[in-house]
Amino acid sequence: MKHTENIASSIQSYSRRAMLERMCLGFGGVALHGMMHRRTNAANELTAVSPMAPRKAQIRPRAKRVIFLFMHGGPSHVDLFDYKPRLYKEHDKPLPFKEREVQFANRANIMKPPWGFRRVGASGHWMSELWEHLPGVADDLCVVQSVCETNVAHGGACMKIHCGDEAFLRPSMGAWVSYGLGTENNNLPGFITICPTTLHGGVNNFGSAFLPSIHQGVPLGAPGYPNTLAKDARFNYMTNDSQSPRQQKLQLELLRKLHEQNPTNSAINEALEARIQSFELAFRMQTEAPEVTDLSGESEITRKLYGMDDEKTENFGQMCLLARRFAEKGVRFIQVSHAHSLPFNNEQWDQHSHLEKGHSINVRQIDKPITGLIRDLKRLGLLEDTLVLWGGEFGRTPTAQAGSGERGRDHHPDGFTVWMAGGGVKGGFRYGATDEYGYHAIEDRMTIHDLHATLLHILGLDHTRLTFEHAGRDYRLTDVYGDPATRILA
Repeated sequence: MKHTENIASSIQSYSRRAMLERMCLGFGGVALHGMMHRRTNAANELTAVSPMAPRKAQIRPRAKRVIFLFMHGGPSHVDLFDYKPRLYKEHDKPLPFKEREVQFANRANIMKPPWGFRRVGASGHWMSELWEHLPGVADDLCVVQSVCETNVAHGGACMKIHCGDEAFLRPSMGAWVSYGLGTENNNLPGFITICPTTLHGGVNNFGSAFLPSIHQGVPLGAPGYPNTLAKDARFNYMTNDSQSPRQQKLQLELLRKLHEQNPTNSAINEALEARIQSFELAFRMQTEAPEVTDLSGESEITRKLYGMDDEKTENFGQMCLLARRFAEKGVRFIQVSHAHSLPFNNEQWDQHSHLEKGHSINVRQIDKPITGLIRDLKRLGLLEDTLVLWGGEFGRTPTAQAGSGERGRDHHPDGFTVWMAGGGVKGGFRYGATDEYGYHAIEDRMTIHDLHATLLHILGLDHTRLTFEHAGRDYRLTDVYGDPATRILA
């Protein structure tokens, strides 16, 4: 009895403050245990016998793969998809509000589009008269007219849309997708970029940064400026005339054994592991990549569908057809870049001057190939689980650029348009809006982080759980921001 009284007396002698003070380390230990358990589980989710083995989605996926049609330079939303009658009515008048403080170039008065607009499809999407073929698949498009919050300069904006950050070296979204889902075909990379350029971020736009190197984008066609023509694009070293496949396999097996028997410090070990994985992937690609990139077996009907019977559409058409073939073979993320690709004095989509001429050339080059890609994916039953994303790093201003003889528009990150098709998004749907001048995104604003969160959500990845520990902290594509726009999902 006395012993019990002593215990009670001892317990009662602690105030609440003292109890918390003495127990805080215990609470911290409990919290740490929970955090380590979650981190271990997350790491185990993304660890497999092969780093590229297919992995389970974290949430219900709508799509299995992405084809990103990147329009390098910044296509003009107000000239292509975002119809604004006020630009016609108030042509050459000053904007009635103050513009952003940070601008890339000096700006003048309001400039009306050189083309008219009309409603297309049963959905009634507004499209510029420049588009001849795309209206035929308008009801498959989910047009997002409120993308915003990227950089005003090409370099920062390209890094932001590709990697989620405009300044620091981060993994690209294709690398994150590869890391999160692995590949459906072990004989091909999980991420392929077709005819990329080295401008405005260059290889960092399809790099893996601190993620394992196996997840970086593999270029089809050497990155360069101007970028490689599709007809000349190759994966190098797909044949080995000096050694048989068996000899190559034995070499790789020996290299792997030596590597595993000779542990070194972790940084060197990771670099060696990445190099060996690249050798092993290159060996496996010899069995499948040459066949996938050989278009000689495609029918004349298919080639015409992509515009490969016309010299002005042939290049981009071939790139889109290659993208479809990679999608068929299970590549998770395929990027097709339209930039400096043809001998028509094409200056990307960056028309600070000669906008009418430049956008006419660019739309002419991509209109039929993109439409053909969507029709072909639909015909093959691939559009249901393939997300097609079209867009650039920003839009163009509703005002003209000051001092431009042949009128053009400046860079515009405050509100612009991208569109999606397939992958479980609502076809014939418009999401978000800019103001009556096409300047600010004002309805259902979609930041770049929101766009990335939405893309990952469609693929079955929770952007808050897709993390990688580096330099003492967890990183993710969306940093600490972003919400998926679930209203666009069918």
